[in-house]
Amino acid sequence: MKIFNYRLVIFILSIIFGIVFSIPSFLQTETGKKISLGLDLQGGLHMLLGVKTDEAVTSKIKSIATSVKYFADDEEILIEDLGIKDDNVVFTVLDKDELPRVDKMLDNIKGLNITKEGLDYKISLSKEEELRTKDLAVAQAVETIRNRLDQFGLAEPNVIRQGKTDIVVELPGIKTVADEKAARELISKPANLELMAVDEERADQVYNLTKYQAAQYGDVILEDTSNPQIKYLVKEIPILNGSQVIDAKVAFDQSNQPIINFTLNSSGARIFGDFTGKNVGKRLAVVLDGKVYSAPNIRERIGGGSGQISGGFSTVEAGNVAIALRSGALPASVELLEKRSVGPSLGADSIQASMIALISGFLVVFIFMIVYYRNAGIIANVALVSNIFIIISVMAMFGATLTLPGMAGIVLTVGMAVDANVIISERIRELLRSGMSIPKAVENGYANAMSAILDANITTILVAVILYAYGTGPIKGFAVTISIGILASMLTAILGTHGIYEALMPKMSKDKNLNKWFGIK
Repeated sequence: MKIFNYRLVIFILSIIFGIVFSIPSFLQTETGKKISLGLDLQGGLHMLLGVKTDEAVTSKIKSIATSVKYFADDEEILIEDLGIKDDNVVFTVLDKDELPRVDKMLDNIKGLNITKEGLDYKISLSKEEELRTKDLAVAQAVETIRNRLDQFGLAEPNVIRQGKTDIVVELPGIKTVADEKAARELISKPANLELMAVDEERADQVYNLTKYQAAQYGDVILEDTSNPQIKYLVKEIPILNGSQVIDAKVAFDQSNQPIINFTLNSSGARIFGDFTGKNVGKRLAVVLDGKVYSAPNIRERIGGGSGQISGGFSTVEAGNVAIALRSGALPASVELLEKRSVGPSLGADSIQASMIALISGFLVVFIFMIVYYRNAGIIANVALVSNIFIIISVMAMFGATLTLPGMAGIVLTVGMAVDANVIISERIRELLRSGMSIPKAVENGYANAMSAILDANITTILVAVILYAYGTGPIKGFAVTISIGILASMLTAILGTHGIYEALMPKMSKDKNLNKWFGIK
């Protein structure tokens, strides 16, 4: 019988893999993939955010108004007095023969309450659509914040929804005031980009008009981002908004000042090209979060669907705005409801307590297996040690986060991993007591134990999958650790130990000392 069999070779390779890829995590080296520690272990920032869902409804109404304006311009339908009043889109069609076309366009937009009196239209969201818009705003905010933090480079942020309007954000590793400020600004920035037409007819009256007077003309008054004393009078209905932005990157102008180049999707590029082509000589305001960053003159039709934002950014600010634009605008602004910092000392105490539990449990199991099963116990312990290395290495490879529940999962895995070897060893001992030879007892022992081991592990994995699917941050960490531990134990406790037995079989058959090999007296 060959010493090196395929089971042993796979086991040795898995041990090498486990040791090599777990070294960066154990030694915390500068290079190599390492396990990230969760908020409860390394400290960081915990925030509870509230989403202002009413703003999402207003934004939805504004987007409907934008659609109506573009449709009217594109189809050359004459309308007037297009504006927003009390979360209602209002406008008047000048030609009654165009009413069927307008009605057909509005029918394609679901969730609207449409009131029509002669040529006058009044459009609002239905109650169901309003509730759906608010719910979707929170869901989109969760995804947007998560995408921003991922692109910002923060290690394993945890962003989950809580209740109807709240979001919990956990940021491990945030320890300085500067890091906290940068993260909060990135999270809370709406990044609502709008391209808005300047009202050239009344632009020189902007300093004499009130907001109410401007609204009578369908306009709004906006401040310049670098100088609040400078004001612009722009059309309330934007030409484009950030939903049509597909990319944003930091660049530098001729003065070596940071700017942001953005790219629009196909529909946005078409709208942008049509508008600039029809408004040569007029100004187009680039508005971000309600402030005008620039208002250049349109010199010619701008095709290709690209533009730029300039406005005295620092390099860091430009980078954060570009990230926010790429990840999408928040459908509604968020407010900080609660904030607390988790100190690293609490994490250090948790790690120390968990390591004591892990080492203590490991030693008790280790000693028990040797005393009770002798050499078979030593083989099981080899599989147990390799199992821990494999768990750490796989978690590091996938960039998983280790939390306190995750450490509890590793401790639990130690017991589960050795459980398979106990079942196998007991089956072998039963067959040896019945008088079966060692080679046959080993083969039949593994065969008889396999069904029980598979049943137990498969059901546990199914539970772990359910925990991961429906659980929150710490529960997910526990489920991930358990799942990896079970799969690793299947490899080490079943395949690995079987390979070791096959390699040692010639010596075992010659020795025939059952007490020495299996603890049978």
